[in-house]
Amino acid sequence: MIYSEKFKTKTEYVRLVGDERRTGETLADVSRSWQGERERFLFISPHDDDVLLGAGLFMQLAVKEKVPVYIMIVTDGSMGYCDENEKNSITELRKKETYDCYMSLGIPRENIIWLGFQDCRLNSFQGRRFDNSEMSLKGAVGLQNSFTHWIRKIAPTQCFLPTSSDIHPDHKIVHQEFLISLFHAAGDIWPELGEPVSKVPYVHEMGVYCDFPTPPHLRVKAPFSMLEKKVQAAEKFKSQRQVSSLIEIVRKSGPYEYLRELKYKLYHPEAYYAMFERSHHYYLQGQR
Repeated sequence: MIYSEKFKTKTEYVRLVGDERRTGETLADVSRSWQGERERFLFISPHDDDVLLGAGLFMQLAVKEKVPVYIMIVTDGSMGYCDENEKNSITELRKKETYDCYMSLGIPRENIIWLGFQDCRLNSFQGRRFDNSEMSLKGAVGLQNSFTHWIRKIAPTQCFLPTSSDIHPDHKIVHQEFLISLFHAAGDIWPELGEPVSKVPYVHEMGVYCDFPTPPHLRVKAPFSMLEKKVQAAEKFKSQRQVSSLIEIVRKSGPYEYLRELKYKLYHPEAYYAMFERSHHYYLQGQR
């Protein structure tokens, strides 16, 4: 495929903040609250190839900026076989492909974390329950148990996960369970899972299968060489034939990725006081 010259330009970040358009050559140039050497990124991947498809360029740029990158893979990939002869070996095969993929992007092997929950059965592991099986961690099992432990252990400043609008049930469950686990990790609950993080990390969504529920806020443009590297990394998942169409979208889209910032809107009753007063008409005028 022939790409236009604009794809060969230098790295550029563009963040939209209200009516403002911030641009820069590094993520620090456009970030809301860059923490310098304390920055640490955690990518949450329901399945081994998800974050590569959604943020393969962004991860390379983070490595280039010397930001530690961690990848947490939630499921064991046991339902991802495309050849019946691989039914009993697919988990180990995918694990090898995963190491080959992410290490080719400069991510250390020890930063790739496997949770090992059963593929396509995450509904059975929602929440947290006490259990002493081989899946147990600190005497309990469940997505919230594992997520809370690893968030406290890694202490990321920013987290990235597939968008909530993805149709795969595993993606939806991971999204929901991870967000509540962020608040668990910052609180005093379940002290055996580690010291609470000092602050809830910033969270961004990645596009993998489906479009964002609302438009994204951050665009990443990387050198063409990084796009080539992302495609080559994706092709290491040879067992995952069903993602070939997604790889083709990556090729055609060029060296661009988009991220959507998540904001938590906590409930404050006083926010609704004025709209129920006699000055309701003037309140509505002020909201326009």
